[in-house]
Amino acid sequence: MNPHLSASDVPRGFTFAATHCGLKRTRLDLGILVSATPAAAAAVFTTNLVAAAPVVASREHLEKSRDSMRAVIVNSGNANCCTREDGYPASIATARKLAAELTDVDPTQILVCSTGVIGAPLQVEKILDAVPDLVGARSADAGAFEEFSRAIMTTDTQPKWAAAKCRIGGKEVRILGCAKGSGMIQPNMATMLAFLATDAAISPKVLDRALRAAVGPTFNSITVDGDTSTNDTVAVLANGQSGAQRIASTAGAGYKSFFAALLRVCKSLALAIVEDGEGAQRVIEIEVRGASSDRAADQIARTIANSPLVKTAFAGADPNWGRILAAAGRSGAKFDPSRADIWIGGISVCRHGREHPFDEAATHEKMLEKYVPVRVDLRSGSGSARVWTCDFTQEYVHINASYRT
Repeated sequence: MNPHLSASDVPRGFTFAATHCGLKRTRLDLGILVSATPAAAAAVFTTNLVAAAPVVASREHLEKSRDSMRAVIVNSGNANCCTREDGYPASIATARKLAAELTDVDPTQILVCSTGVIGAPLQVEKILDAVPDLVGARSADAGAFEEFSRAIMTTDTQPKWAAAKCRIGGKEVRILGCAKGSGMIQPNMATMLAFLATDAAISPKVLDRALRAAVGPTFNSITVDGDTSTNDTVAVLANGQSGAQRIASTAGAGYKSFFAALLRVCKSLALAIVEDGEGAQRVIEIEVRGASSDRAADQIARTIANSPLVKTAFAGADPNWGRILAAAGRSGAKFDPSRADIWIGGISVCRHGREHPFDEAATHEKMLEKYVPVRVDLRSGSGSARVWTCDFTQEYVHINASYRT
């Protein structure tokens, strides 16, 4: 995450605002991101069968207006999920209110997102009452974007944003993004919530392909606790205000430059989510090599990353490599355990499925660092995968045992 945003990081033609509307007791809980002109849009949403009302509404709006999206409105403090028949009308009412205040905007040009407690009725009147002042407070300042980033937080301990630039045909293109998420993180598509704005000119179809290619090795490769949220959304708006040549296909230098910058922003945000995992002390990178296929490697890496026994061992900086191999063995992917090698923090702890003599004190010290790499080489094929997770501490239980209260 870039700790200091500047005016040069903000894509041209975008404004932002945030406020406290009363869904949360004191903190910012409502934000908007607005493009001055119609923007190409792409988004991916939760794969959870229990999808929140704003996800349903935003899917519909994206289908109707993917080449002319104008804004995103997000509330935190309430997921607007499992709220009977009231949830969807509340999301539609929110889009209509923002569209009316922006003028000359159709409600289908608005993406609506929510995050927070599942099952609690949404006090949508508080949102609707706050929209006029929110629209009037819009600004293109970096500080306004930072406030927007804070408004989408729930149990996050800090806002998460990232910026990147590239050049297309001699013109500078900017990409700016923010995300929220600390728990209920194993996206299978994106993260809990992530929003990106860019002044690149790009067709909606190509933007969609770029976004989906970027979330695979970034947002789709993180896990905090193995739970997939009901509200997961990652969306990008591209308004073309950079003046750069329009990207109409995935071929050519323009697309490559844009995608590389998009990938940098997505990866930075994804790792920031893991680093800020509820109660987390450290980020753990699980790399699996030598599997029968990439899919098998990913299956093994995710099983290791989500193992409570592995995650608690890392919480205590305990080099208990047997838990890693045992997790791999129950993943459902086939491999020969007698060929497996494991490294923790660069130290060889297992060779050919058995303990390799190592310095436990030195390995313990490596595991106390903020970033701990784990490598598993199965020597059974050419498949590989990389997943990021965090340790599992008592604080995670404390946070989630009293989330509503």
